[in-house]
Amino acid sequence: MKLHFSDVRRYFRIKYILLLVLAILLAGFVWTMLSIALYPALLDQKNPRPEKIRADAAIVLGASVWKDKPSPVFAERIKHGIRLYKNGQVDYLIFTGGLSEGDILSESAAARQYALGQGIPAEKILIEEVSTNTYQNLVQACKLMQAHQLHKVMIVSDPLHMKRAMTMADELHINAISAATPTSRYISWRAKGQSLLYESFFYVKHELAGEANIPCRSDKS
Repeated sequence: MKLHFSDVRRYFRIKYILLLVLAILLAGFVWTMLSIALYPALLDQKNPRPEKIRADAAIVLGASVWKDKPSPVFAERIKHGIRLYKNGQVDYLIFTGGLSEGDILSESAAARQYALGQGIPAEKILIEEVSTNTYQNLVQACKLMQAHQLHKVMIVSDPLHMKRAMTMADELHINAISAATPTSRYISWRAKGQSLLYESFFYVKHELAGEANIPCRSDKS
């Protein structure tokens, strides 16, 4: 079959457009990764003295549990929440996360058990045991806020998780302050890189797909 010059031009035009679209998408994803990586540092500039910030409660976002004990990543989040309580920066701890297959305790129950062992009064700990992801963590925590008349919270998670978590909290109209853990179990560059790719993917996924329902809105007063 004879190939006409116009067909060749059309082929290269389509190829150029596809490459351009791919380059734009790649640039957008890289920009997202940078914004996620730099997010905690930008917040630190806005709040140079985070130890002076107060809220009604700290929402500790769930993470994996090993049978009946928090995983190292989750333990860092719980420790930071406990630190905020003992420093007098929050009055309540809200632990989130349901039961995963193969575990003995739900994420929130394991966190509660850990906090009780660190001397936190039982009446100052609130938990929910139905959520399975970050968005559901915040929805269920929001319901606890409404039930206990809590209006302002700190959201506790790993630094690279904060941008996605705070974006979701804003969508739910939760009056929230970022409280990233000062330490992380993601120490090596490889682990940090994998975590950044994970967070970037799910941040983009959330931005593109959103959530079908927003069932809870806390009072922002």
